[in-house]
Amino acid sequence: MKIILIRAISWFSDLLTLLLCIRAILSWFARDPYSPVGKAYYAMVRITEPIVSPCRELLRRLNANTGMLDFSLLLAFFMVRIVARLLAMLVYIIF
Repeated sequence: MKIILIRAISWFSDLLTLLLCIRAILSWFARDPYSPVGKAYYAMVRITEPIVSPCRELLRRLNANTGMLDFSLLLAFFMVRIVARLLAMLVYIIF
C-alpha cells in the first residue's frame, strides 16, 4: 500500500512537471491563439495555472522585480517537486 501511494505521488508530480515544461516551451511558439500550437499552449495554461498563479502572487509580494522575465513557472516547478517529496516522506512515515 505504501509503495503504491508513493508511486502515485511520484507519477502525479512527474506529470505536473512535464506539463509545466511543455507550457514553458510552447510559450515561445504560441503567437496565434487559433493555431494548433496556440490551442495546445492555452490548454496547458488552463491546466497549470492553478499551480503557477500562487507562485506568481508570491513573487509579486516578495517584490521580486525581474523585469520581463517571469520566474513563477520555475518556482512552480520546484514547489511541485518539493511538495511531492514531502508527501512521499509523510506517506512513508505514517504507513
